[in-house]
Amino acid sequence: MLPLWFEIGSMVVLLAILIVDLLLIFKRPHVPSMREASLWVGFYVLLALIFAGCMFLLGDAQHGGEFLAGWLTEYSLSIDNLFVFVLILARFKVPHAYQQRALMIGIVLALIFRGLFILAGAAIIERFIAIFFVFGAWLIWTAWQQIRHDDEAEKGDSWIIRQVKKVMPISDEYDGGKLRTTVDGKKMWTPFLIVLISLGTTDLLFALDSIPAIFGITQSAFIVFTANVFALMGLRQLYFLLGGLLDRLVYLKYGIAAILAFIGVKLILHALHENELPFINGGHPVPVPEIDTWVSLGFIVLAMGVATVASVLKARRDARAAGERLHLGARE
Repeated sequence: MLPLWFEIGSMVVLLAILIVDLLLIFKRPHVPSMREASLWVGFYVLLALIFAGCMFLLGDAQHGGEFLAGWLTEYSLSIDNLFVFVLILARFKVPHAYQQRALMIGIVLALIFRGLFILAGAAIIERFIAIFFVFGAWLIWTAWQQIRHDDEAEKGDSWIIRQVKKVMPISDEYDGGKLRTTVDGKKMWTPFLIVLISLGTTDLLFALDSIPAIFGITQSAFIVFTANVFALMGLRQLYFLLGGLLDRLVYLKYGIAAILAFIGVKLILHALHENELPFINGGHPVPVPEIDTWVSLGFIVLAMGVATVASVLKARRDARAAGERLHLGARE
């Protein structure tokens, strides 16, 4: 067990960091330089590793390993979330100076949704262990959807956005980072509202995937929440650091799909091991192998590493091929 003072103190410190980050965005909206973004991302990664070290010291190897595996899983899913954020900000042409504000609000919404799902998930698991069958099946289905996802579906407005546009007057232009503006004497909402609604609905959908995934690694609500917080911290700066590189990580979705499918299988095996359903083995546990935390951690690192390296190699091959075509065209 982790000391209570550590759990409470951690939550207070994390909340304070998020508040300070939020205040900085609203006080000085700007596009961070590569150096600034790199320093912030490095700071948050270092903070997560220090936190993991504290868990190893104050708890045990099991706590520390569960946090690292959970953090890496949520970090990979958050990068996937970032892909969609990029599409939303580009589609609605959010001014560069206010993209940080939109991203930060999106991250806060993600934390709220995930916090609610963590509380609900922990309560359900405590009363109904068979929910792992549902979680596992959902993650395997999500992994399949991740592979066959068609980007064409992202081009049209969602049903929610279409309904909002029907009942609320939306201006054609932004007014800084404001939600409300006045056009010809009439009060209207700016497109910034549509951006926030799009980010919020995206966060809600991603929470449906990320929370079952991390509950497949640990049942500690504290570890689940802190892993999510650390995964989302620095995501705003990562957006500006990666920039156009995101669309070059073409195989990243396969790595994420592999992680989701792996955790889905792990959840189903755990549910069988703890089985209480009368129609499965007469309500008795099924003697199946269980996947421990360190195997999970190794698989997560391997999947993300292979996907990233394969993406980089493909990008280099494509760049060389494009250069050769350009060279041949010049000679002709």
